[in-house]
Amino acid sequence: MISVHGPFISHQVNVDASGNNILGDAANECTISVDPTDGNKMTIGWRQFNDVTSNFRQGGWGFTSDAGLTWTFPGVLQDNVFRSDPVTNSDEVGNFFYLSLQSNVNQSFFCDDLWRSTNGGQSWVERSPDQGAGGGDKQWLTIDKTGGPGHGFQYQADDGINCDNNFFVEFQRCTDGGVTWQSPIEIPQGPIYGTLDVDTNGNVFVGGEGNTFYCVRSSNAQIGVVPGG
Repeated sequence: MISVHGPFISHQVNVDASGNNILGDAANECTISVDPTDGNKMTIGWRQFNDVTSNFRQGGWGFTSDAGLTWTFPGVLQDNVFRSDPVTNSDEVGNFFYLSLQSNVNQSFFCDDLWRSTNGGQSWVERSPDQGAGGGDKQWLTIDKTGGPGHGFQYQADDGINCDNNFFVEFQRCTDGGVTWQSPIEIPQGPIYGTLDVDTNGNVFVGGEGNTFYCVRSSNAQIGVVPGG
């Protein structure tokens, strides 16, 4: 499925082995990441539904090695495991990461786990145990790619409906490549539905909605001996 819109050309991602549209297939909430060492390599994570009438979704993904002209859709992270809120990112050497919200169909708990791909998104290995990355609903992820003390640290924030049921908008840090996540801390002003980023000095920013829009900063999240940042 290739669509032309003026100067833009759209190439469908969730296609079959021949590159064709899959009838009845349904997916949404996609996030894309690019390999900074090779812009031809990209991966996209999304919520994969069984069909257009189903509410059951799993962690789908696709990858490309030719700058998005053709895509491969291998399937889902885990068969028949209910997943939502996919977030992908890449580090400075080209590893891809996939933070996935795992919950049950009744949505009585919301916990994340973190997956990594070292081969351009072709396959994924779970770094944290199932739901071992803590987190919560509407989580977002960023990675410190600076040369400072926080190099390689991963940070996430959620919307307050979280794994520990504290109902605070929480921040969590991982210092070992996604394997273990430190205990969450409450983010001042409770910015939800936002994103995180790291500046060139290693400071971490979280921007999101509260009673108004807030952007909060941590200057010590990059210091590993400081609990939680």
